[in-house]
Amino acid sequence: MSNSSNPSSIWYERIEPYTQKSFDARSPGDVDYGRVIHSASFRRLQGKTQILNLGDSDFYRNRLTHSLEVVQIAGGLAKQLAHNQPAHPAIKHIPELSMMQAIAGTHDLGHPPFGHGGEVALNYCMRDHGGFEGNGQTLRILSKLEKFSGGAGSNLTRESLLGILKYPVPYSKAHNPAIIPAMLAGTSGASILDRKVSKPPKCYLDCEQHIVDWMLSPLSSTDRDLLQSFDFNEGKHQTAKHKSFACSIMDLADDISYGVHDFEDALALRLVRREQFEKLVTPEKCQGMLDYLNTSYQGMYGNDVYAGFTDKLFGNGEDRKHQINRVLNYVIPSVEIIEAPGFDEPRLKYRAALPEPARLFVKALKDFIYEAVIQSPGVQHLEFKGQSMAIAVFEVMKAEPDKFLPSDIYEKCRDEADLHRSICDYVAGMTDSYLLKTYERLFSPRMGSVFDRL
Repeated sequence: MSNSSNPSSIWYERIEPYTQKSFDARSPGDVDYGRVIHSASFRRLQGKTQILNLGDSDFYRNRLTHSLEVVQIAGGLAKQLAHNQPAHPAIKHIPELSMMQAIAGTHDLGHPPFGHGGEVALNYCMRDHGGFEGNGQTLRILSKLEKFSGGAGSNLTRESLLGILKYPVPYSKAHNPAIIPAMLAGTSGASILDRKVSKPPKCYLDCEQHIVDWMLSPLSSTDRDLLQSFDFNEGKHQTAKHKSFACSIMDLADDISYGVHDFEDALALRLVRREQFEKLVTPEKCQGMLDYLNTSYQGMYGNDVYAGFTDKLFGNGEDRKHQINRVLNYVIPSVEIIEAPGFDEPRLKYRAALPEPARLFVKALKDFIYEAVIQSPGVQHLEFKGQSMAIAVFEVMKAEPDKFLPSDIYEKCRDEADLHRSICDYVAGMTDSYLLKTYERLFSPRMGSVFDRL
């Protein structure tokens, strides 16, 4: 892993000229990391749902604590790759630690209130105006909406932006035009979002095409075309095929944090039952983890390592924490480097990946959280409510923006070519509680005062 950056490198350029003061000892990665950590969008993550409803408990993770964990895991994965394979030609193309942390810290900036539920709602609201997708909104925040530059948002380096570009396909190409976001037909008494057809493709937004073109300009035309290629899925949205080396480290860190730490929250808050775990996370899917426990902690789990492991996961808090640590101690050191055929640029040629046993185990944990927690009625009720509020607030703001948008927001966006996108930016940037307060002020008869500060 590189220990220093060459400021003259084309990958450390910024879209707006930036001259560092002579007394400033920071590297380009340090500057990027500082701009991420000190941004308004990063702070707002403390008020956005990770999985559970904010306010139910002060123990579990929100999107800010989740992002900090992803930052730590991404840095650990980068160091582990350098430790595991120090002579590998890919190592010198891993961004320096501060830049890797900057990339990881941005990964959830674009998520709207109420997480993926809010994302689906805003994609419905923007169905005729370029759509909405959380990862695409992250790029928009960093390249335009943050305030560290005159007109380029956080004005991060090209290297960082390439690591942030998780799905390098524009909405217009990733979106299947046959899938039109809509309300459910045949309902009465209430308008209910058809969440299946309103789910967005994984992409960047077409309004950020200029920043993507600038970002990818050092690449050969062959590498650019291959990076932006996608799989065609009959009856579904299209799927991006590639991402950069740094992005694969960030993405893997996110998967590990989601699968392991959100699993820890679910155990601690007793949201899942042992029989659910045993049904979905079977011994076959845990085989790599069980082999690790049997080798590193021989005799501590009894004759049936799976049963002993499960006993401790569903045991007391101390036992549970030890198991979570052992899971991480198994998964993270197993990371390896694979190659993506066809690329010349090393930043695209290499990827971080888990070997199959570890990959299957992490996937099983992620699938378990999705099925047992996210798809549970308790969480789905809150997601539905959040979606309904987001749509209602957006529609009010859109109806008469000069009357309903806060005056400072309206002054900034009144001359924008696409006012819908600016209204979407405003709603997407809300925390869960701010969206709730705005909704109550607009729709609850006993809530709101002329003296409220908007």
